[in-house]
Amino acid sequence: MTEFVFFGGKGGVGKTTVSSAHALQCVEGGLEALVVSTDPAHSTADVFDQEFGDEPKPVEGYEGLSAMEIDPDQEVQDHLLNLKRQLNSQLSATMVNEVDIQLEMAHQTPGAYEAALFDRFVDVMRNANPYDRVVFDTSPTGATLRLLALPDLLEQWIDRLMAKRRRSIDLYEKAAIGNREPRRVMDGDPVLARLRERKERFEFAGEVLRDDASFYLVLNPDQLSIRETERSIETLSEADLPVRGLVVNRLTPEPDPDEEGRGARYLRTRVETERDRLEHIEREFDVPVVATIETRTEEVRGRLLEDVANELEIALEPAGSPSATSG
Repeated sequence: MTEFVFFGGKGGVGKTTVSSAHALQCVEGGLEALVVSTDPAHSTADVFDQEFGDEPKPVEGYEGLSAMEIDPDQEVQDHLLNLKRQLNSQLSATMVNEVDIQLEMAHQTPGAYEAALFDRFVDVMRNANPYDRVVFDTSPTGATLRLLALPDLLEQWIDRLMAKRRRSIDLYEKAAIGNREPRRVMDGDPVLARLRERKERFEFAGEVLRDDASFYLVLNPDQLSIRETERSIETLSEADLPVRGLVVNRLTPEPDPDEEGRGARYLRTRVETERDRLEHIEREFDVPVVATIETRTEEVRGRLLEDVANELEIALEPAGSPSATSG
């Protein structure tokens, strides 16, 4: 069974490095893994020094590891075109232009980005059989939280739309053929069929997120990152998607004892401040810290990525299995 692992956090905290390192950790542990970037500022190509696209592609030099980069803007356009095709096949020619205008306007509204990206998430999850673990490098926290909250919200919305559609069909039939004729429109209604398909899609996503997914947050040892992480933990918990671990990234390396001078004093002060913040995280957050990663002086790739992978204390067994522990 495939397990899905999501890494979230505010922009710039190092989610791509950590998610790529965990994917590498998976293949080193004997799993087939796919890392999926949904962050508009794709960095997966930089980490592995290789270009990726919208479909999984093997990562050179790492057997069992594949990667893909989803372009959110392209997903919105593809989502729009797909809707147009489906609706245009069911509408009269006089309505097509008006519907096209309305759809164009709808895709400029808040939520269009999340809805389009959500559909792509579901496609990836439905076609994940070749992999033991799929690792999502997500967009910054706010967009990710809205995305993960969609299944529950959209299931309720679809239920209301289906009820309204049934009511309108019922009224139409009564007006057209009366109460004594057999009802035929309801069973073959293309709009109801489309709504049922969407509801099944949302139910599938909700089940996967609740039963087969794990959520980790990446943060830096600064107050802004800590506060946003605290809010994210609460929001995910309220959605019944508890966070399984925290990765504190970009800790300042401590200078050697014999180092003196202004730079060394600055580093020691910074290290002390970060230690206090790390203690605060470990004391106040009801989520374990599964890794503390120091800042590297070079871009994290190759051997350095392997070093980061070795620092992650994230279980390779599926969530809920008897041997699944983290740290």
